Amino acid sequence: MPSSRAHVTTDAAPRFAKQLASHFGRKIPVEETPDGAHRLTFQHTDVVLEALDDHLLIRVTAPDATALAAIQDVVGSHLERFGRRNELTVTWDEPAQA
Repeated sequence: MPSSRAHVTTDAAPRFAKQLASHFGRKIPVEETPDGAHRLTFQHTDVVLEALDDHLLIRVTAPDATALAAIQDVVGSHLERFGRRNELTVTWDEPAQA
């Protein structure tokens, strides 16, 4: 299964993780993990939002490259829209095969 990560530099990572989880939670299953991250489940694609001190780490695992690209676009565009004032930019690592 292909996977990818993005490190989004921000000092407000917990706020953006919570905002994304709340937004998507109206339509898809969202859970808080024991370590405080948020797991979003888009059909067969998992997204984990982990708020760290100086960045938001986003990990995506999908069944195929097409699903991976679609979820990267959806999650990335929403985060950039929410973080427009903070000039957030989401840049994904090259997909890796898990």
